[in-house]
Amino acid sequence: MPLGPRPVVTGHIKSKIIIIGQAPGTKVHASGIPWDDQSGKKLKEWLGVTNAQFYNTENFAIVPMGFCYPGKAKTGDLPPRPECAPQWHDLLLKEMPNVALIILIGTYAQKHYLKDKAKRTLTETVGEYKSYLPMYFPIPHPSPTNRFWRAKNPWFEELVVPELKERIKEII
Repeated sequence: MPLGPRPVVTGHIKSKIIIIGQAPGTKVHASGIPWDDQSGKKLKEWLGVTNAQFYNTENFAIVPMGFCYPGKAKTGDLPPRPECAPQWHDLLLKEMPNVALIILIGTYAQKHYLKDKAKRTLTETVGEYKSYLPMYFPIPHPSPTNRFWRAKNPWFEELVVPELKERIKEII
């Protein structure tokens, strides 16, 4: 880990929703606050929640696939460290018995949790989101670098995001 270990994970025994993304970026590594960047701003917009609602651990637990910043790749960050999720996720999720929804952000989380039920591509998996409900809700990463995906797939923000917001509103 180029910046050293600094796990960024939150949760509470009463957490209702778990957000499983990739791994913290450099800004989140520096602040220690999950989703404290442009991706987080877009994510909270998609969820239809305020900062206070988002950071209330009785509403949302944040359990990334990799708990620490993994380093820089040619484009974006390296993939999440592969040992984190297998070692920690089951232990953490068992401590949160009130979870009504797990939001799977990006391919790493979707492949890990949906296993052979994940489709061939992220676009196909997100497009079939209804088939994973009521427990899982797959979405793309809200990173500004994914703006091209969003531009090519306007159906996501037009059709899927309103349903995601409604589901979040019902739960919290």
